[in-house]
Amino acid sequence: MLKNCGNHNLSRRHFLLGAASAAGFHLTKAHADAEETSARAATRKTARAVVFINLSGAPSHLDTFTPQDGPWNPRNADLTEFPGKIVLSKAFYPNLTKITNDLCILRSVQSWEAAHDRGQFYLQTSHPSNPAFAQETPHIGAVISRELSDAKLPLPPFLSFNGGSMQGAAFLSGRYTPMNPTPTSTGLSTLEHNYYGAASANRFEQKFALLGALDAPLRAAPFDEGMASYSTFYNSAKNMMYNPSIANVFKYSTDDQGRYGNTAIGRSLIVARNAIQARNGAVFVNTFMGGWDTHQQMFDVTYPQNLYNQNNDLDRALYNLVLDLKASGDFQNTMIVIMGEFGRTPGPLNARGGRDHYKDAMMAVLLGGGVKGGQIIGEQSGDGARIIDPGWKGGRPIQTEDIAATIYSALGIDWTKGILDTPSGRKFEYVPLAATGTFFPIEEVFGG
Repeated sequence: MLKNCGNHNLSRRHFLLGAASAAGFHLTKAHADAEETSARAATRKTARAVVFINLSGAPSHLDTFTPQDGPWNPRNADLTEFPGKIVLSKAFYPNLTKITNDLCILRSVQSWEAAHDRGQFYLQTSHPSNPAFAQETPHIGAVISRELSDAKLPLPPFLSFNGGSMQGAAFLSGRYTPMNPTPTSTGLSTLEHNYYGAASANRFEQKFALLGALDAPLRAAPFDEGMASYSTFYNSAKNMMYNPSIANVFKYSTDDQGRYGNTAIGRSLIVARNAIQARNGAVFVNTFMGGWDTHQQMFDVTYPQNLYNQNNDLDRALYNLVLDLKASGDFQNTMIVIMGEFGRTPGPLNARGGRDHYKDAMMAVLLGGGVKGGQIIGEQSGDGARIIDPGWKGGRPIQTEDIAATIYSALGIDWTKGILDTPSGRKFEYVPLAATGTFFPIEEVFGG
């Protein structure tokens, strides 16, 4: 088992996983009776859905949720310690500092990667990036959808907002492919086509039935997985048409937009809230928030992507999401996860007033869905360069594999599962090496 990032055993494992060639295999979906293995792990089952806020570009841990007292901080940072030894900047997080009793901040996290594309693949899948196996490595949202989706409910189980490079469902069914709507206050214009007035819905049903009859031979025996997935997703889309409960998920008021902030992250979290509260199918909601690749001018207020703007936008949107989910009773069974693909260089800023890529220390934040708030797990050195106390029973830095296992456990999903009959015949593990006990949930997140 790894004790620190200097141990190369797991790095060799990541290399060996990618050494074999998968060229030439044909994609087929994992069918309902796919062969599986499992160590039969006991799960927490404290949540029914996840909202994953992907801070793409890699946020600086020192200038977000794991700040340290140092000369690099802006003069108005106003670092304040709260119960549970949580320290946050009131300048960056004027709202989240009101609900620190809900936050569980992981301060002993490391990444295996320090390049954006590879880091995002790892963050989204908990697997090492390898072109040979990319088509057999689904996003954790697709895996969760496979486990928890209800075919009787009309909303796709996996929603994703604000673009970003998505891994998707890979070899799993097209039903688990993320739907990528653009949030607008008026909702999705494609859910209804009222060319025929009151008869529009009926005409649509007739035309769709005709299309189904014409396509029946191809749908019954599709040429490849792409065609099969398209058919599945097409049917899912049809179930959303002329359905007021679905249409309302994608609409919001000007008041909501004002509270959450008229920003990409704000608008997406309003729709995420709607989807969670509607309880009509969504189990994993991903939203990208870009702008965290802060190599320069981090504290220059004239620079568009300065950290005041970035942190304040996140603060406003996340705070109101929490308030609304609490008001509807959904906070306690919705796990919210906030993290990026790696950290940024520690200590003083670079010559351009920013920070560069860094993998040896980073952060993640969890709240809701059974998470015990008001706590930090682990500790970093005073300059944010290294992990000095893992702070959990693993006795080593927390890796993305452990966070993925924690998410699965919260949802009642056995993180040690593996699918044997993949297109190439290679076993797909929900969390690599979890069945052998190398990676496992961070039980301290739940309070023990």
